[in-house]
Amino acid sequence: MKKSPLLLILLLSACSNTVHIEPEEFAGQLTDTFKTDIKSNGLKLFTYKAELVNAERNEQASLPHEHRAQQKKRGTSNYKEPDLSDWTQKIELGLNRTIEMTGYCREGFIEISRLIEYDRGSIRGECNEGATDSDISKFDS
Repeated sequence: MKKSPLLLILLLSACSNTVHIEPEEFAGQLTDTFKTDIKSNGLKLFTYKAELVNAERNEQASLPHEHRAQQKKRGTSNYKEPDLSDWTQKIELGLNRTIEMTGYCREGFIEISRLIEYDRGSIRGECNEGATDSDISKFDS
C-alpha cells in the first residue's frame, strides 16, 4: 500500500475545467492511499481512498438517518442531504492523477464501487487491461 498524504494536495493543485483548488487551502488536511491488487490471472484491481485528516466526528451527535427518523416521528422532515459534489470531484481528480502518475491503468478502468461521505471517500476499480510482467514486479507487493 502506498500512502501519500501530500499527493492529493499536490494533485489537486492542477487546473481543471470544473474544479480550481488552491493547495494551501488543503495543506495538511487531506490524506490519500492507492492500493493495488494484481490477481494470479492478471486481473488488476485498485482501491483509492481520500479523507480529511482532522475531520471531527461527534459520536454523541445523531447520525443523519436518526435525524430523519426523529423528524418523521415529529412530522417535521426538513432534512437536506449535504452537497458532496465538490468533494466528489476532488476525489475523482485525485484518483485520475494518481493513475496517470503511476501508469497503473494504462487503458482506463471500470469503476466497481464508490462510497463518498462528507469527510472521506473511496473508489474501487478494475483496469481495462491485464497485468504484464512489468506490472507484477512494479505494483504487486
